[in-house]
Amino acid sequence: MSDKDASGQKLHIAIVGSGPSGFYAAEALLRSDRDVRIDMIERLPTPYGLVRSGVAPDHPKLKQSIAVYDGIARNENFRFFGNVAAGRDISIAELQQTHHAVLLACGAHEDRTLTIPGAGLRGNHSATEFVGWYNGHPDFRDRTFDLSHETAVILGQGNVAADVCRILAKPVDELRTSDIAEHALNVLAESKIREIHVVGRRGPAHAKFTAKELRELGEIVDVSAHARPEDCALNEESRLELKDKANFNAAKNLEHFTKFANPVETIGQRKIQFRFCLSPVALLGEDHVEGISFVRNRLEGPLFSQKASATDQTETISCGLVLQSIGYRGVPLDGVPFDSVRGVVPNVAGRVVDGKNSLRGLYVTGWLKRGPTGIIGTNRADSIETVENLLADASEEEAKSGADALLPLLEERVRWVSFAEWLKIDAAEIERGKDKGKPREKFTKIDEMLKLLV
Repeated sequence: MSDKDASGQKLHIAIVGSGPSGFYAAEALLRSDRDVRIDMIERLPTPYGLVRSGVAPDHPKLKQSIAVYDGIARNENFRFFGNVAAGRDISIAELQQTHHAVLLACGAHEDRTLTIPGAGLRGNHSATEFVGWYNGHPDFRDRTFDLSHETAVILGQGNVAADVCRILAKPVDELRTSDIAEHALNVLAESKIREIHVVGRRGPAHAKFTAKELRELGEIVDVSAHARPEDCALNEESRLELKDKANFNAAKNLEHFTKFANPVETIGQRKIQFRFCLSPVALLGEDHVEGISFVRNRLEGPLFSQKASATDQTETISCGLVLQSIGYRGVPLDGVPFDSVRGVVPNVAGRVVDGKNSLRGLYVTGWLKRGPTGIIGTNRADSIETVENLLADASEEEAKSGADALLPLLEERVRWVSFAEWLKIDAAEIERGKDKGKPREKFTKIDEMLKLLV
Protein backbone atom coordinates (compact mmCIF):
# COMPACT_ATOMS: atom_id res chain seq x y z
CA MET A 1 0.00 0.00 0.00
CA SER A 2 1.33 3.43 -0.92
CA ASP A 3 1.82 6.25 1.58
CA LYS A 4 -0.99 8.16 -0.11
CA ASP A 5 -3.36 5.25 0.36
CA ALA A 6 -2.37 5.10 4.02
CA SER A 7 -3.34 8.75 4.39
CA GLY A 8 -6.96 7.86 3.62
CA GLN A 9 -7.15 9.73 0.31
CA LYS A 10 -9.01 7.98 -2.51
CA LEU A 11 -8.26 8.05 -6.21
CA HIS A 12 -11.48 8.76 -8.13
CA ILE A 13 -11.51 7.53 -11.75
CA ALA A 14 -14.31 8.00 -14.29
CA ILE A 15 -14.47 5.44 -17.10
CA VAL A 16 -16.59 6.44 -20.11
CA GLY A 17 -17.92 3.31 -21.79
CA SER A 18 -18.86 -0.13 -20.43
CA GLY A 19 -17.55 -2.48 -23.08
CA PRO A 20 -14.61 -4.88 -22.70
CA SER A 21 -11.93 -2.17 -22.71
CA GLY A 22 -13.73 -0.24 -19.98
CA PHE A 23 -14.21 -3.27 -17.76
CA TYR A 24 -10.65 -4.51 -18.23
CA ALA A 25 -9.43 -1.04 -17.27
CA ALA A 26 -11.62 -1.18 -14.15
CA GLU A 27 -10.23 -4.63 -13.34
CA ALA A 28 -6.64 -3.37 -13.60
CA LEU A 29 -7.42 -0.36 -11.42
CA LEU A 30 -9.11 -2.44 -8.74
CA ARG A 31 -6.20 -4.88 -8.67
CA SER A 32 -3.66 -2.09 -8.15
CA ASP A 33 -2.26 -1.11 -4.76
CA ARG A 34 -4.09 2.20 -4.88
CA ASP A 35 -7.31 3.01 -3.04
CA VAL A 36 -9.41 3.48 -6.16
CA ARG A 37 -13.08 4.40 -6.63
CA ILE A 38 -14.44 3.84 -10.13
CA ASP A 39 -17.50 5.46 -11.68
CA MET A 40 -18.41 3.94 -15.06
CA ILE A 41 -20.51 6.11 -17.41
CA GLU A 42 -22.56 4.32 -20.07
CA ARG A 43 -24.87 5.83 -22.69
CA LEU A 44 -27.32 2.90 -22.60
CA PRO A 45 -29.12 1.51 -19.53
CA THR A 46 -27.36 -1.80 -20.29
CA PRO A 47 -23.64 -2.56 -19.83
CA TYR A 48 -21.13 -4.72 -21.75
CA GLY A 49 -20.96 -2.87 -25.06
CA LEU A 50 -20.36 -5.03 -28.11
CA VAL A 51 -20.30 -8.23 -26.06
CA ARG A 52 -24.03 -7.68 -25.58
CA SER A 53 -24.91 -5.94 -28.84
CA GLY A 54 -22.17 -6.98 -31.28
CA VAL A 55 -21.42 -10.65 -30.69
CA ALA A 56 -23.54 -12.82 -32.96
CA PRO A 57 -26.43 -14.59 -31.18
CA ASP A 58 -25.29 -18.00 -32.44
CA HIS A 59 -21.89 -17.56 -30.76
CA PRO A 60 -22.90 -17.55 -27.08
CA LYS A 61 -19.47 -18.70 -25.86
CA LEU A 62 -18.04 -15.32 -26.88
CA LYS A 63 -20.36 -13.73 -24.32
CA GLN A 64 -18.90 -15.68 -21.41
CA SER A 65 -16.65 -12.73 -20.57
CA ILE A 66 -19.79 -11.05 -19.22
CA ALA A 67 -19.40 -13.18 -16.10
CA VAL A 68 -16.01 -11.52 -15.52
CA TYR A 69 -17.45 -8.05 -16.04
CA ASP A 70 -20.34 -8.81 -13.72
CA GLY A 71 -17.88 -9.71 -10.97
CA ILE A 72 -15.99 -6.45 -11.49
CA ALA A 73 -19.21 -4.44 -11.33
CA ARG A 74 -20.13 -5.98 -7.99
CA ASN A 75 -16.96 -4.67 -6.35
CA GLU A 76 -17.80 -2.22 -3.57
CA ASN A 77 -15.46 0.36 -5.09
CA PHE A 78 -17.23 0.33 -8.45
CA ARG A 79 -20.36 2.24 -9.47
CA PHE A 80 -22.27 2.02 -12.74
CA PHE A 81 -24.15 5.01 -14.16
CA GLY A 82 -26.20 3.77 -17.11
CA ASN A 83 -28.38 5.83 -19.45
CA VAL A 84 -25.86 8.68 -19.13
CA ALA A 85 -24.33 10.03 -22.34
CA ALA A 86 -21.00 11.81 -22.10
CA GLY A 87 -21.34 15.04 -24.03
CA ARG A 88 -25.11 15.13 -23.55
CA ASP A 89 -25.83 14.52 -19.87
CA ILE A 90 -22.36 15.18 -18.52
CA SER A 91 -19.34 16.75 -20.20
CA ILE A 92 -15.81 15.41 -20.17
CA ALA A 93 -14.74 18.73 -18.61
CA GLU A 94 -17.19 18.18 -15.75
CA LEU A 95 -15.88 14.66 -15.17
CA GLN A 96 -12.37 16.09 -15.02
CA GLN A 97 -13.56 18.43 -12.27
CA THR A 98 -15.11 15.63 -10.21
CA HIS A 99 -12.46 12.91 -10.78
CA HIS A 100 -8.68 12.63 -10.66
CA ALA A 101 -8.65 11.03 -14.10
CA VAL A 102 -11.06 10.32 -16.94
CA LEU A 103 -10.50 7.20 -19.05
CA LEU A 104 -12.28 7.11 -22.42
CA ALA A 105 -13.35 3.60 -23.43
CA CYS A 106 -16.29 4.34 -25.71
CA GLY A 107 -15.17 2.40 -28.75
CA ALA A 108 -15.35 2.99 -32.49
CA HIS A 109 -19.04 2.71 -33.26
CA GLU A 110 -19.33 4.85 -36.38
CA ASP A 111 -19.07 3.09 -39.75
CA ARG A 112 -16.68 3.94 -42.48
CA THR A 113 -19.03 4.28 -45.42
CA LEU A 114 -18.88 4.27 -49.19
CA THR A 115 -18.83 7.61 -51.01
CA ILE A 116 -19.66 6.33 -54.47
CA PRO A 117 -22.57 7.01 -56.83
CA GLY A 118 -25.76 5.33 -55.62
CA ALA A 119 -24.67 5.09 -51.98
CA GLY A 120 -27.98 6.67 -50.92
CA LEU A 121 -30.16 3.99 -52.55
CA ARG A 122 -32.53 1.98 -50.40
CA GLY A 123 -31.17 -1.47 -49.71
CA ASN A 124 -27.66 -0.22 -48.94
CA HIS A 125 -26.81 -0.54 -45.23
CA SER A 126 -23.88 -0.73 -42.89
CA ALA A 127 -23.09 -4.01 -41.18
CA THR A 128 -23.31 -2.15 -37.86
CA GLU A 129 -26.98 -1.38 -38.53
CA PHE A 130 -27.74 -4.99 -39.37
CA VAL A 131 -25.82 -6.40 -36.40
CA GLY A 132 -27.45 -3.92 -34.02
CA TRP A 133 -30.87 -4.74 -35.49
CA TYR A 134 -30.65 -8.51 -35.01
CA ASN A 135 -29.03 -8.06 -31.59
CA GLY A 136 -31.78 -5.77 -30.31
CA HIS A 137 -29.68 -2.60 -29.89
CA PRO A 138 -32.04 0.32 -29.17
CA ASP A 139 -30.31 2.53 -31.77
CA PHE A 140 -31.20 0.10 -34.56
CA ARG A 141 -34.46 -1.46 -33.38
CA ASP A 142 -36.55 0.32 -35.98
CA ARG A 143 -34.30 -0.23 -38.99
CA THR A 144 -35.86 -2.20 -41.84
CA PHE A 145 -34.06 -4.65 -44.13
CA ASP A 146 -35.59 -5.86 -47.37
CA LEU A 147 -34.74 -9.56 -47.65
CA SER A 148 -37.15 -10.19 -50.51
CA HIS A 149 -34.39 -10.32 -53.14
CA GLU A 150 -32.45 -13.45 -54.03
CA THR A 151 -28.93 -11.97 -53.91
CA ALA A 152 -27.08 -10.03 -51.22
CA VAL A 153 -23.58 -8.56 -51.34
CA ILE A 154 -21.41 -8.08 -48.26
CA LEU A 155 -18.50 -5.70 -48.74
CA GLY A 156 -15.59 -6.64 -46.50
CA GLN A 157 -13.91 -9.83 -45.38
CA GLY A 158 -13.49 -9.60 -41.62
CA ASN A 159 -15.26 -11.32 -38.74
CA VAL A 160 -18.18 -8.88 -38.72
CA ALA A 161 -18.77 -9.72 -42.38
CA ALA A 162 -18.62 -13.40 -41.43
CA ASP A 163 -21.24 -12.89 -38.70
CA VAL A 164 -23.55 -11.04 -41.06
CA CYS A 165 -23.13 -13.69 -43.75
CA ARG A 166 -23.81 -16.51 -41.30
CA ILE A 167 -27.00 -14.91 -39.96
CA LEU A 168 -28.29 -14.42 -43.52
CA ALA A 169 -27.34 -17.94 -44.57
CA LYS A 170 -28.27 -20.10 -41.59
CA PRO A 171 -31.58 -21.97 -41.44
CA VAL A 172 -33.73 -19.81 -39.22
CA ASP A 173 -34.63 -22.74 -36.96
CA GLU A 174 -30.99 -22.81 -35.81
CA LEU A 175 -31.38 -19.26 -34.51
CA ARG A 176 -34.65 -19.68 -32.64
CA THR A 177 -33.03 -20.79 -29.38
CA SER A 178 -30.44 -18.00 -29.41
CA ASP A 179 -30.88 -14.51 -27.96
CA ILE A 180 -31.52 -13.00 -31.39
CA ALA A 181 -34.16 -10.26 -31.27
CA GLU A 182 -37.64 -11.57 -32.06
CA HIS A 183 -38.35 -8.84 -34.61
CA ALA A 184 -35.25 -9.90 -36.58
CA LEU A 185 -36.10 -13.58 -36.33
CA ASN A 186 -39.51 -12.93 -37.86
CA VAL A 187 -38.00 -11.08 -40.84
CA LEU A 188 -35.25 -13.67 -41.37
CA ALA A 189 -37.88 -16.42 -41.38
CA GLU A 190 -39.37 -14.83 -44.52
CA SER A 191 -36.03 -14.19 -46.24
CA LYS A 192 -35.82 -14.94 -49.97
CA ILE A 193 -32.03 -14.55 -50.10
CA ARG A 194 -30.39 -17.55 -51.75
CA GLU A 195 -26.97 -16.25 -52.79
CA ILE A 196 -24.53 -14.15 -50.76
CA HIS A 197 -21.39 -12.63 -52.27
CA VAL A 198 -18.66 -11.75 -49.76
CA VAL A 199 -16.33 -9.34 -51.54
CA GLY A 200 -12.83 -8.10 -50.69
CA ARG A 201 -10.69 -5.49 -52.41
CA ARG A 202 -7.48 -7.52 -52.03
CA GLY A 203 -6.67 -11.20 -52.47
CA PRO A 204 -7.49 -14.35 -50.48
CA ALA A 205 -4.20 -14.06 -48.57
CA HIS A 206 -5.40 -10.73 -47.14
CA ALA A 207 -8.88 -11.63 -45.92
CA LYS A 208 -9.24 -10.68 -42.25
CA PHE A 209 -11.45 -13.54 -41.13
CA THR A 210 -10.11 -15.64 -38.29
CA ALA A 211 -9.71 -19.14 -39.72
CA LYS A 212 -12.31 -20.57 -37.33
CA GLU A 213 -14.95 -18.07 -38.47
CA LEU A 214 -14.18 -18.76 -42.12
CA ARG A 215 -14.31 -22.54 -41.67
CA GLU A 216 -17.71 -22.19 -40.00
CA LEU A 217 -19.11 -20.51 -43.11
CA GLY A 218 -18.33 -23.70 -45.01
CA GLU A 219 -20.12 -25.88 -42.45
CA ILE A 220 -23.61 -24.33 -42.41
CA VAL A 221 -26.38 -26.84 -43.02
CA ASP A 222 -27.85 -26.66 -46.54
CA VAL A 223 -25.39 -23.95 -47.58
CA SER A 224 -22.52 -24.38 -50.04
CA ALA A 225 -19.43 -22.14 -49.94
CA HIS A 226 -17.60 -21.34 -53.18
CA ALA A 227 -14.52 -19.51 -54.41
CA ARG A 228 -13.23 -19.28 -57.95
CA PRO A 229 -10.07 -21.33 -58.58
CA GLU A 230 -8.56 -18.48 -60.59
CA ASP A 231 -9.16 -16.10 -57.67
CA CYS A 232 -7.17 -18.38 -55.37
CA ALA A 233 -4.05 -18.19 -57.55
CA LEU A 234 -1.60 -16.00 -55.63
CA ASN A 235 1.04 -13.61 -56.85
CA GLU A 236 4.62 -14.15 -55.73
CA GLU A 237 4.44 -11.56 -52.94
CA SER A 238 1.38 -13.19 -51.41
CA ARG A 239 3.01 -16.63 -51.53
CA LEU A 240 6.04 -15.28 -49.70
CA GLU A 241 3.85 -13.56 -47.10
CA LEU A 242 2.17 -16.86 -46.29
CA LYS A 243 5.52 -18.50 -45.56
CA ASP A 244 5.98 -16.20 -42.57
CA LYS A 245 5.11 -18.20 -39.44
CA ALA A 246 3.44 -15.12 -37.94
CA ASN A 247 0.98 -15.21 -40.86
CA PHE A 248 -0.45 -18.56 -39.76
CA ASN A 249 -4.09 -17.42 -39.81
CA ALA A 250 -3.87 -16.19 -43.40
CA ALA A 251 -2.33 -19.52 -44.47
CA LYS A 252 -5.24 -21.39 -42.85
CA ASN A 253 -7.70 -19.05 -44.57
CA LEU A 254 -6.15 -19.89 -47.93
CA GLU A 255 -6.60 -23.59 -47.18
CA HIS A 256 -10.30 -22.97 -46.65
CA PHE A 257 -10.65 -20.84 -49.78
CA THR A 258 -8.87 -23.53 -51.80
CA LYS A 259 -11.32 -26.09 -50.44
CA PHE A 260 -14.22 -23.80 -51.37
CA ALA A 261 -12.77 -23.57 -54.91
CA ASN A 262 -13.11 -27.35 -55.19
CA PRO A 263 -16.41 -27.95 -53.40
CA VAL A 264 -18.01 -31.31 -52.87
CA GLU A 265 -20.98 -31.37 -55.18
CA THR A 266 -23.98 -30.73 -52.98
CA ILE A 267 -27.24 -28.98 -53.64
CA GLY A 268 -27.66 -26.33 -50.98
CA GLN A 269 -30.61 -24.10 -50.37
CA ARG A 270 -28.22 -21.16 -50.19
CA LYS A 271 -24.81 -20.35 -51.63
CA ILE A 272 -21.94 -18.21 -50.33
CA GLN A 273 -19.59 -16.90 -53.01
CA PHE A 274 -16.23 -15.41 -51.97
CA ARG A 275 -14.85 -12.83 -54.38
CA PHE A 276 -11.50 -11.06 -54.32
CA CYS A 277 -9.66 -8.07 -55.81
CA LEU A 278 -12.87 -6.13 -56.45
CA SER A 279 -13.62 -2.55 -55.36
CA PRO A 280 -17.13 -1.07 -55.67
CA VAL A 281 -17.36 2.01 -57.89
CA ALA A 282 -21.14 2.50 -58.07
CA LEU A 283 -24.39 1.15 -56.70
CA LEU A 284 -26.93 0.67 -59.46
CA GLY A 285 -30.68 1.26 -59.45
CA GLU A 286 -33.30 4.00 -59.61
CA ASP A 287 -34.70 3.99 -56.08
CA HIS A 288 -33.56 0.66 -54.61
CA VAL A 289 -30.26 -1.16 -55.09
CA GLU A 290 -30.33 -3.42 -58.12
CA GLY A 291 -26.64 -4.17 -58.44
CA ILE A 292 -23.06 -3.07 -57.83
CA SER A 293 -20.45 -2.11 -60.39
CA PHE A 294 -16.91 -3.16 -59.43
CA VAL A 295 -13.46 -2.44 -60.78
CA ARG A 296 -11.03 -5.34 -60.85
CA ASN A 297 -7.86 -4.75 -58.82
CA ARG A 298 -4.31 -6.00 -59.05
CA LEU A 299 -1.99 -6.19 -56.07
CA GLU A 300 1.08 -3.97 -56.06
CA GLY A 301 3.75 -3.14 -53.52
CA PRO A 302 6.23 -4.82 -51.20
CA LEU A 303 5.64 -7.75 -48.86
CA PHE A 304 3.00 -7.10 -46.18
CA SER A 305 2.25 -3.70 -47.74
CA GLN A 306 0.49 -4.74 -50.92
CA LYS A 307 -2.16 -2.32 -52.11
CA ALA A 308 -5.15 -2.85 -54.37
CA SER A 309 -4.70 -0.87 -57.59
CA ALA A 310 -7.53 -0.52 -60.07
CA THR A 311 -7.28 -2.02 -63.55
CA ASP A 312 -9.45 -1.18 -66.55
CA GLN A 313 -11.55 -4.32 -66.03
CA THR A 314 -15.03 -4.03 -64.53
CA GLU A 315 -17.71 -6.40 -63.31
CA THR A 316 -21.31 -6.08 -62.16
CA ILE A 317 -23.11 -8.18 -59.58
CA SER A 318 -26.91 -7.96 -59.55
CA CYS A 319 -28.31 -7.80 -56.01
CA GLY A 320 -31.08 -6.30 -53.88
CA LEU A 321 -29.23 -5.91 -50.57
CA VAL A 322 -25.80 -4.47 -49.78
CA LEU A 323 -24.19 -4.64 -46.34
CA GLN A 324 -20.97 -2.70 -45.86
CA SER A 325 -18.42 -4.04 -43.40
CA ILE A 326 -15.46 -1.90 -44.41
CA GLY A 327 -14.29 -0.59 -41.06
CA TYR A 328 -15.19 1.55 -38.07
CA ARG A 329 -14.07 4.78 -36.51
CA GLY A 330 -14.45 6.57 -33.23
CA VAL A 331 -16.71 9.57 -32.69
CA PRO A 332 -15.30 12.93 -31.50
CA LEU A 333 -16.09 14.08 -27.95
CA ASP A 334 -16.38 17.76 -27.06
CA GLY A 335 -13.17 19.05 -25.57
CA VAL A 336 -11.13 15.97 -26.53
CA PRO A 337 -8.54 15.95 -29.36
CA PHE A 338 -9.50 13.74 -32.29
CA ASP A 339 -7.64 12.32 -35.28
CA SER A 340 -10.28 12.56 -38.00
CA VAL A 341 -8.21 10.55 -40.47
CA ARG A 342 -7.67 7.50 -38.26
CA GLY A 343 -10.89 7.96 -36.30
CA VAL A 344 -9.16 7.71 -32.90
CA VAL A 345 -8.21 9.94 -29.97
CA PRO A 346 -4.50 10.78 -30.41
CA ASN A 347 -2.47 9.26 -27.61
CA VAL A 348 0.86 7.90 -26.52
CA ALA A 349 0.37 4.54 -24.80
CA GLY A 350 -3.05 5.66 -23.60
CA ARG A 351 -2.13 9.20 -22.52
CA VAL A 352 -4.27 11.60 -24.58
CA VAL A 353 -2.12 14.14 -26.41
CA ASP A 354 -2.84 17.44 -28.11
CA GLY A 355 0.01 17.82 -30.53
CA LYS A 356 3.07 16.82 -28.53
CA ASN A 357 1.59 17.64 -25.14
CA SER A 358 -0.11 15.09 -22.88
CA LEU A 359 -3.39 16.30 -21.40
CA ARG A 360 -3.31 15.93 -17.66
CA GLY A 361 -5.83 13.45 -16.26
CA LEU A 362 -7.21 12.29 -19.64
CA TYR A 363 -6.65 8.76 -20.98
CA VAL A 364 -8.01 6.42 -23.65
CA THR A 365 -8.21 2.68 -24.23
CA GLY A 366 -9.71 0.16 -26.64
CA TRP A 367 -10.76 0.90 -30.19
CA LEU A 368 -10.86 4.62 -29.52
CA LYS A 369 -7.17 4.34 -28.63
CA ARG A 370 -5.82 2.00 -31.32
CA GLY A 371 -8.54 1.65 -33.95
CA PRO A 372 -10.90 -1.32 -34.51
CA THR A 373 -8.43 -4.18 -34.30
CA GLY A 374 -8.18 -7.40 -32.34
CA ILE A 375 -10.68 -9.59 -30.54
CA ILE A 376 -12.41 -9.16 -27.17
CA GLY A 377 -9.40 -10.40 -25.21
CA THR A 378 -7.06 -7.99 -27.01
CA ASN A 379 -8.54 -5.21 -24.92
CA ARG A 380 -7.15 -6.54 -21.63
CA ALA A 381 -3.46 -5.88 -22.43
CA ASP A 382 -4.40 -2.61 -24.11
CA SER A 383 -6.28 -1.42 -21.01
CA ILE A 384 -3.52 -2.56 -18.66
CA GLU A 385 -1.03 -0.39 -20.57
CA THR A 386 -3.26 2.66 -20.25
CA VAL A 387 -3.96 2.02 -16.56
CA GLU A 388 -0.28 1.64 -15.74
CA ASN A 389 0.38 5.07 -17.18
CA LEU A 390 -2.67 6.56 -15.50
CA LEU A 391 -1.52 5.29 -12.11
CA ALA A 392 2.02 6.50 -12.70
CA ASP A 393 0.67 10.00 -13.30
CA ALA A 394 -2.15 10.12 -10.76
CA SER A 395 -1.95 11.94 -7.46
CA GLU A 396 -4.58 11.94 -4.75
CA GLU A 397 -3.23 15.21 -3.35
CA GLU A 398 -5.80 17.25 -5.28
CA ALA A 399 -9.17 16.96 -3.56
CA LYS A 400 -11.78 15.22 -5.72
CA SER A 401 -15.15 13.84 -4.65
CA GLY A 402 -15.95 11.44 -7.50
CA ALA A 403 -19.51 10.10 -7.30
CA ASP A 404 -20.40 12.44 -4.44
CA ALA A 405 -19.93 15.38 -6.80
CA LEU A 406 -21.22 13.58 -9.89
CA LEU A 407 -24.54 12.43 -8.44
CA PRO A 408 -26.11 15.88 -7.88
CA LEU A 409 -25.35 16.78 -11.51
CA LEU A 410 -26.94 13.61 -12.87
CA GLU A 411 -29.98 13.79 -10.59
CA GLU A 412 -30.84 17.15 -12.14
CA ARG A 413 -30.37 16.04 -15.73
CA VAL A 414 -31.17 12.39 -16.44
CA ARG A 415 -32.81 9.21 -15.15
CA TRP A 416 -29.59 7.27 -14.60
CA VAL A 417 -29.56 3.50 -14.09
CA SER A 418 -27.54 1.76 -11.38
CA PHE A 419 -26.00 -1.70 -11.71
CA ALA A 420 -28.61 -3.10 -9.33
CA GLU A 421 -31.30 -1.72 -11.65
CA TRP A 422 -29.55 -3.25 -14.66
CA LEU A 423 -29.80 -6.60 -12.86
CA LYS A 424 -33.59 -6.13 -12.72
CA ILE A 425 -33.63 -5.54 -16.49
CA ASP A 426 -31.38 -8.57 -16.95
CA ALA A 427 -33.68 -10.82 -14.89
CA ALA A 428 -36.74 -9.61 -16.80
CA GLU A 429 -35.09 -10.36 -20.15
CA ILE A 430 -34.21 -13.87 -19.01
CA GLU A 431 -37.79 -14.44 -17.84
CA ARG A 432 -39.16 -13.18 -21.18
CA GLY A 433 -37.03 -15.71 -23.03
CA LYS A 434 -38.13 -18.80 -21.09
CA ASP A 435 -41.40 -19.43 -22.93
CA LYS A 436 -39.57 -19.20 -26.26
CA GLY A 437 -36.74 -21.51 -25.26
CA LYS A 438 -34.28 -18.62 -25.53
CA PRO A 439 -31.61 -17.53 -23.02
CA ARG A 440 -33.24 -14.09 -22.99
CA GLU A 441 -35.54 -11.82 -24.98
CA LYS A 442 -33.92 -8.41 -24.93
CA PHE A 443 -35.73 -5.16 -24.40
CA THR A 444 -35.05 -3.14 -27.51
CA LYS A 445 -36.36 0.24 -26.41
CA ILE A 446 -34.94 2.36 -23.61
CA ASP A 447 -38.34 3.49 -22.37
CA GLU A 448 -39.35 -0.17 -21.92
CA MET A 449 -36.32 -0.71 -19.70
CA LEU A 450 -36.95 2.40 -17.62
CA LYS A 451 -40.62 1.45 -17.07
CA LEU A 452 -39.42 -1.69 -15.29
CA LEU A 453 -37.61 0.48 -12.77
CA VAL A 454 -40.46 2.78 -11.76
